Amino acid sequence: SRLPPHLLSKVRSISKPLHIQVFVTPTCPYCPKAVRIAHQLAIENLNITADMVESIEFPQLANRYSVMAVPKTVINDKVEFVGALPEEQFIDYVLKA
Repeated sequence: SRLPPHLLSKVRSISKPLHIQVFVTPTCPYCPKAVRIAHQLAIENLNITADMVESIEFPQLANRYSVMAVPKTVINDKVEFVGALPEEQFIDYVLKA
C-alpha cells in the first residue's frame, strides 16, 4: 500500500540521513504495521534506512534503548515512541528527528 500523496511529499522532502529502528517481538500483533511503515519510508527516500530489531535476539540493543514495550521506534538515536501509530503520526515523529 502506497502512502497518500500529502504524506509522500513530506517523506520525499527529507534531505538528511535518518536511521529508523523498530524494536519488535515475535508475538507482537502490532509490530508488523510499524515495521511496514518504516520500510515504506526507506523505499520512498534514499536518505532513510529502516531496521527491524528483534528485541529478544538483540538484548544489548533493547537495553540500550530501554525497550519495555513493543513496537518501539527509535529515530537517529534521539526521537522515540512506543506503539503502532497511524502513518501520519509516524511521519510526524520522523520529521522531528
